[in-house]
Amino acid sequence: MRCYANQLPNELKKALQPFYLVFGEEPFQIAQCAQQIRTCAKQKGFDEVIKFTLMPGFDWQELIAQYQSMSLFSARTLIELDLNGQKPGTVGSQTFKKLVELNNPDTLLIVTGAKASQDIQRSAWFKALDKHGVFVPCYPLSGSHLQRWLDEQCARLAINMQNDAKRTLIDATEGNLLACFQELEKLSLLHGNALIDQQLVLQGLLNQAKFDIFDLSEALLHGNSRQAIKVLTKLAADNTEAVSILWAINKEANTLLSLQLGLQQGESLAALFKQKAIWKNQQGPISQALNRLTVDTLEHIISLLAQFDASYKQGNLIKPYQALAHICLVFCQPVAVALPAHPLDS
Repeated sequence: MRCYANQLPNELKKALQPFYLVFGEEPFQIAQCAQQIRTCAKQKGFDEVIKFTLMPGFDWQELIAQYQSMSLFSARTLIELDLNGQKPGTVGSQTFKKLVELNNPDTLLIVTGAKASQDIQRSAWFKALDKHGVFVPCYPLSGSHLQRWLDEQCARLAINMQNDAKRTLIDATEGNLLACFQELEKLSLLHGNALIDQQLVLQGLLNQAKFDIFDLSEALLHGNSRQAIKVLTKLAADNTEAVSILWAINKEANTLLSLQLGLQQGESLAALFKQKAIWKNQQGPISQALNRLTVDTLEHIISLLAQFDASYKQGNLIKPYQALAHICLVFCQPVAVALPAHPLDS
């Protein structure tokens, strides 16, 4: 029987099933569903918990033995098996079908795994467990589904949050349910049932974010303007020297320009990477940036950086971080726009 994650609490109130299949691409939801089943099972006398993880050489006979055995410590046993992103294979498939035949009322089995594709759902072992149990698919949430999930978590934690504050939290955590839930728990501890507005959410997000200049470089190479401004805002709040940020942007721009000029001269990108001692883990983001930034654009960025440097040293910038934000945006979304001037009052 299929039961979606948000329906599971009500389903558990009706009756416990002997088998639960919790599969999906959202690890926090999987963990939360498993915990809900665990809590309900404990209330029904399943006090002993045995956990297995599918690894090379896994002994499926041990799973059968534990499923059949009488617990030494309680009347009932809960067994959790994490498939660890793998398929059970022939022996595992036969084992699951054997467990369905045994159907021990004093043992409950939770199987967790990655996304259950159609071929998995059509397999004999999956159908056997599903027929006598519950399949809980955990999908990545977005749009109205993510909003509904957030509303449910606020209700569970007794958090009184304004709608614009909820939207801000969703935008900031970008679909990461674990990060979002951790922020909610923190807000609950700090503010109880007091009204939480957008400013309180932003304050908490900025205070807990830990960024450095290398995070800014990564965002720039990926062309992620939103992340670049988020990192830059945190660096400014931490009073990071503007010249240090300037150095980081300038380094990336000059490296990319050198690579583009080398490509124009007929050199291969692999040879240029080796020549510039660019590590493999950086080659992907740099290649992405090269596809986005032409020689003309990079020269424009370097010109803006030179203007910033001269104006900053002469004390002619009253909002240096705003000017750096402008350069970051040009780096991410190339546009030929002049650096905004912020002359000191005469």
